Amino acid sequence: MVINFYKIKIHMSKIALISGITGQDGSYLAELLLDKGYKVHGLVRKKSTKNVNNNWRLKNVLKKIKLHKIDFNNYRLLENRIKLIKPNEVYHLAAQAYDGYSFKDEFYTFDINLNFTHKLLATVRKVNPKASFFFAGSSEMYDKNINKKINEKTNFNPSSAYGIAKVASYYLVKNYRENFNFKASTGILFNHESPRKDDIFVLKKIAKSVARIKFGLQKKIYLGDIKSKRDWGHAKDYVYAMWLINKNNKAGDYIIGTGKLNSVEDFTKKSFKYVGLDYKKYLKIDKRLIRSKDSKARLANSSKLIKKLKWKKQFTFNTLIFDMVNYEIKKLNSKF
Repeated sequence: MVINFYKIKIHMSKIALISGITGQDGSYLAELLLDKGYKVHGLVRKKSTKNVNNNWRLKNVLKKIKLHKIDFNNYRLLENRIKLIKPNEVYHLAAQAYDGYSFKDEFYTFDINLNFTHKLLATVRKVNPKASFFFAGSSEMYDKNINKKINEKTNFNPSSAYGIAKVASYYLVKNYRENFNFKASTGILFNHESPRKDDIFVLKKIAKSVARIKFGLQKKIYLGDIKSKRDWGHAKDYVYAMWLINKNNKAGDYIIGTGKLNSVEDFTKKSFKYVGLDYKKYLKIDKRLIRSKDSKARLANSSKLIKKLKWKKQFTFNTLIFDMVNYEIKKLNSKF
């Protein structure tokens, strides 16, 4: 039986502020908080509200939330906005990720992923020292070739601009918690997917291709290393964990992951099976898509989150597949 945690209400009115609200996680979190009786505000870059396409994930709740256009380098404007919003809870999800895994644009990556984190953290504490603050960490903070399950005591060893900025932000959050007694927490998120994932990611590509092949709009799907494995979960489960962490009376750091590995081939095979097709008839390996130095699968140990905050996942790997493929099928169905 699937438990719809979105329908579990809280009684006390809260005001939440989400950076990165137009993204996958931000949109699901906005829905979750609205269903729990929060007033929800979001920080977006100025260009985001000019282009309706950037807000497609929020189409179901756009009239229920308030978006604030922000120049992330304008500290004074940021402070004025936070004074106006008066948030009780802040969820900092915004990050530069697409080109942040290399050092091609390292200064921009650090500016968004570290400097803005510092500005937001400092401003929230200044405006409302009793607020709770959640920062979204990443499994990219750890070694590429780690051989054991990762928990909150595992040493960091990032190898990308993105990972380095996340580690530095983690220590900023920890410093504010320990030195200023500020209720700031970090949730270290492992890979998580959903129908709202961007098309550049492999599971989204597979789900979309499977639906197109089923409808006769595509003949083949081209993938690289199908044996590559990841700890994949559903974004809805992960934003629920964010809420549990931020509303907890005591701030802290938590690993958020499933603790289970699945391969690209697993996802591909089951996705095709869901629509009644044999994946071997449609799959083509393109060696150009194989990463030259792909990392080993990082595996999460979320026992602290499960034991202390009673986190329960709503989705399995199979129901994640169902959700993603079914979404693409419904989308195509609506066009015919």
